[in-house]
Amino acid sequence: MHTATAGTTVPRSFREVWLVSAGHGLTHWYTATFYILLPLIGKELGLSYTEIGLIMTIQHLAGAISNVPGGILVDTVGRKGYLMAASLFWVGFPYALMSLTHNFWMLLVCVTLVGVGNNIWHPAAIPFLAHRYPERKGLVLSFHGMGGNCGEAIAPFVIGALLAVYSWRTVVVLNVVPGIAMAVVILAMMGALTMERHGDGVNAAAKSSTGTRDYLRGFAGLLRNKPLMLVSVSAAFRTLTQSGLLTFLPVYLAYELDYSPFAVGICMTIVQVAGFLAAPFAGHLSDTMGRKRVVVSSMILTGVTIAGMALAGRTVWFVVFIALVGFFLYAMRPVLQAWAVECTPKQLAGAGVGLQFGITAVGASVGPALAGIISDASDIYIGFYFLAGTIVAANVLMLLMPAENGARPAPAQA
Repeated sequence: MHTATAGTTVPRSFREVWLVSAGHGLTHWYTATFYILLPLIGKELGLSYTEIGLIMTIQHLAGAISNVPGGILVDTVGRKGYLMAASLFWVGFPYALMSLTHNFWMLLVCVTLVGVGNNIWHPAAIPFLAHRYPERKGLVLSFHGMGGNCGEAIAPFVIGALLAVYSWRTVVVLNVVPGIAMAVVILAMMGALTMERHGDGVNAAAKSSTGTRDYLRGFAGLLRNKPLMLVSVSAAFRTLTQSGLLTFLPVYLAYELDYSPFAVGICMTIVQVAGFLAAPFAGHLSDTMGRKRVVVSSMILTGVTIAGMALAGRTVWFVVFIALVGFFLYAMRPVLQAWAVECTPKQLAGAGVGLQFGITAVGASVGPALAGIISDASDIYIGFYFLAGTIVAANVLMLLMPAENGARPAPAQA
């Protein structure tokens, strides 16, 4: 079914997967770093739960606005390696600027810049991997997701240790180094891996066969693509749950349980390690059993474990439920991404991924703000129950999706 077509080079190794996944890890490294820094910044600036949630909402909203233009940029420019390197630099540099912030509004400017830069990565990286490995989309995108989990797992541990020695303002300056180093590595290895020559064939074909007007007409067609919209909106609810949880879990551990920054880092690492283990397992199952079965099962179990986490309170079971939440929540991510790519024509791959991530970023922007408002109005436990309910809404949408769509590749033309 996935026979290689003329002009398509079937890679013999996973070198591209490892390189792109490592870069993806750095984009998530910075996000995970900020979640650990946020309780310290919140205390220094005297921020409420609502203001803390608003910070993450603004970051995700900036990503939502920039995702679709970023996807169109990838389709038209095509130089995915350069765009990935630029994204890494763009994400890292605003964190250094945070060392100069002394009020809430300056901080919002920095996180807005981060939100824009971070969302150039996915429209470039995901179509590149999906079309290089057409028969193993779920697996290779799970490795890409594992890179993100790895970055999010290591960062809390490293940053938590650094915060035991340095102030948060010093840490954000030191934290610029990994992103710049990885951007240089991607640029240096592009020629050796021939990323541009092989990875941009789809884009080159699209640009030669369709004009701007046809491209825009095809993009408008994506908005009427029911399977893509269902997958994207469902992914938005999943990301709403994730962003709310990652924002307020460190705050809960620091404020309610009096955990040290290092202990908070350990707990957040547990979440990411569990997600790291889940990604390839879920990706492989989705390639063989179908996307829908894996997604629906993971969503049900995520909702149950978040509710169990809130019920566990201060007991040792709280940490157990943290690990289970990470496992089931992150198992869905690469499967939903592979599913969306299969619903999108190849010449619109960047725009399709940008559209999906734009929609999911809207969900991510809503999650922290709503959870913060609910936590201020009642308590943070009710905020966690709200997040468990949102994953149920995502599952309802998945029940409307035909199972066979997940196993069928997208047509080459709109």
